[in-house]
Amino acid sequence: MWDGRSHAHSSNVLMPVPAPSSTLAVPQHRSRRLSAPGPPSPGWTVDRAKTPMPMPAPPSSYANSDAVSFSYTPTPRALGNGFLATSSQPRHTHHHHHKTHKQQQQQPQQVIVAQRPTHTQRPPPVPHQHAPVPAPVKLLMPALHPHFMFSKCTGRRRALCIGINYVGQPHELKGCVNDAKHVFSFLVRRFGYKPENIVVLTDDSRHPRGLPTRQNMIDAMHWLVKDAQPHDSLFFHYSGHGGQTPDLDGDEVDGFDETIYPLDYKRAGFIVDDELHQIMVKSLPAGCRLTAVFDSCHSGTVLDLPYIYNTHGKLRGQQISDRALARKATPADVISWSGCKDGQTSADTFADGQAVGAASHAFIKAIEMQPHQSYQDLLYNIRKLLYQKYSQTPQLGSSHPMDTSRRFIM
Repeated sequence: MWDGRSHAHSSNVLMPVPAPSSTLAVPQHRSRRLSAPGPPSPGWTVDRAKTPMPMPAPPSSYANSDAVSFSYTPTPRALGNGFLATSSQPRHTHHHHHKTHKQQQQQPQQVIVAQRPTHTQRPPPVPHQHAPVPAPVKLLMPALHPHFMFSKCTGRRRALCIGINYVGQPHELKGCVNDAKHVFSFLVRRFGYKPENIVVLTDDSRHPRGLPTRQNMIDAMHWLVKDAQPHDSLFFHYSGHGGQTPDLDGDEVDGFDETIYPLDYKRAGFIVDDELHQIMVKSLPAGCRLTAVFDSCHSGTVLDLPYIYNTHGKLRGQQISDRALARKATPADVISWSGCKDGQTSADTFADGQAVGAASHAFIKAIEMQPHQSYQDLLYNIRKLLYQKYSQTPQLGSSHPMDTSRRFIM
């Protein structure tokens, strides 16, 4: 009925979705407590299901739907406390995300995991002078890769959105599935991504290949970057648990790798930043853009990008060890937006009447409020939306030196 095979190499990856089936029903969900199953995934040939957009927009049809209606009414979720309990995990796999903060280190084979914290007051950010958006300028310093090229983001658009609430597990979240669906709608509405070119993996999916298991997530990442070309615009979004584990290959300045957690992390293990970098960054050609948004705990450098910028356009120090700089270099134009620093947690919260991740919500809202702005202005505006209620500090990462006063594109 569908292609459930896993694929070791991106060149062999089909689509991380069910195969066409004339028997696949498309039920209508008129009222759901949280959110509807995920939107379409590319690669099918079944008839499109007529379903409304999850945000104000003209009705749109979804190719390859796994039986969804995006009409949903999420309910508030209570913020939980404590750590995500984990057992020893094999190093070949790697995970973590949002809730209450209190970082705890375990044995070398174990991961350090925190959840989205409760709200705390913090002082306002340093007053920010909005920078003009000049014409493209030369790099402020040489790029790590000799063939690096900025992307024009005029080519093919493809996206992967992952939202994991860990339903039925001890430290369940509430807004991650909503985050993935909101980002899906946002990409279609604001940036012209086609629904059939977006894969969404959520743990309320009705089909096994639509679930955010470790294998499905890896397959979907390979699909995202498969056959990428210069000036393509790829987008990756993850909302779920995040954590840290001891670094074993010497690339981390702080001695810890960052991780994200699939739905089946207890059985299959987590996904470490080295693997995320190898699949989604290292494989990209010169001039290809990957924009990544991580709404998870300890996500500051979860893509292993060497440069982190503050709201004044200044570097925050070296993020990758000297011995790993050449290995982490890429000719691609990779930008990451992380919900917090490596040592912080990201909030699972309630906003605009819905359960959401604070960082995902702020990213969308900051762009909706001001569609045309520079990278540093966008970073400032995201932080401004969060600082009164949350202790997390969103981060802007890059694979290359950049002038953050340039206009943000994707």
